[in-house]
Amino acid sequence: PRLLSQFFFADERLTRVVAEINGLDAELDPQQYLVLLNQLHLSQAHLLAVIERIMEECIPTQRHSRDYLVKFPEELLVDNLGNHMLFAAECLLAGTFIEVEEAEGAQLRPRARNLLCSLELVRMVLREQSLSQPGTYPEPVRAALVQFDRLFAEFELSYVSSLVAVKSPEEIHMQQEIIVLFCETVERALRLGYLTQEMIDGYEPLLMFTIPRLAIISGLLIYPEGPLSLERSPEQMSQVFSPFHNLLKKIRDLLRVLSPEELYLLERSLCAAE
Repeated sequence: PRLLSQFFFADERLTRVVAEINGLDAELDPQQYLVLLNQLHLSQAHLLAVIERIMEECIPTQRHSRDYLVKFPEELLVDNLGNHMLFAAECLLAGTFIEVEEAEGAQLRPRARNLLCSLELVRMVLREQSLSQPGTYPEPVRAALVQFDRLFAEFELSYVSSLVAVKSPEEIHMQQEIIVLFCETVERALRLGYLTQEMIDGYEPLLMFTIPRLAIISGLLIYPEGPLSLERSPEQMSQVFSPFHNLLKKIRDLLRVLSPEELYLLERSLCAAE
């Protein structure tokens, strides 16, 4: 059950797979090479997962900030992102630029080298510790983990930034404003009886249409200084709404002439329509 013992066996497995790959002629047995390559990725992912748990146990207050993850596109935030970063670092160090341009790859190579050297140091000190005192983490082990955690985070941010356009602080703020608008819309809809808590708890599919419709009305009339503020230019609005700037103006103008009773009937009808 000890994490260092789990690390020992995960490290043994990775070492064994690497040795098998190095001793295999991929041209003579391409199928077995692909099998071993898959085993390599799985064993690396398992080893990283164990190291992650060790860092949470050993240096929980010294972890490098991962706040930058909110800048990443959601499709990149997958469980195997860490393993993908390790594979990318290995490719860069070998001079293979799979996903990035050669110039950017050349700039990333020093970070990749530092990361992989740090990982080898972590593997060495954890292996030694697992064979001597598997229940403790002396200062050299903690220092190696802190360094690896920092280098991994720095490489991850740099590499992903070279692949995709990460969100700016302004975009993140706008996204948070939209979240607040939707939360306030739901709270208002519950108060006025448009929705019920049972519908929300039961993940009623109709809510996927109802809540955004009500949020547009709330954003234009109830919270006009929020993310749907038409005092901003389209460039200053969230990319979710900026293409519809003129249409939103027309909707706002129509909503302003409705009486409270007519607005109520409109919102009720939006909750029922599919």
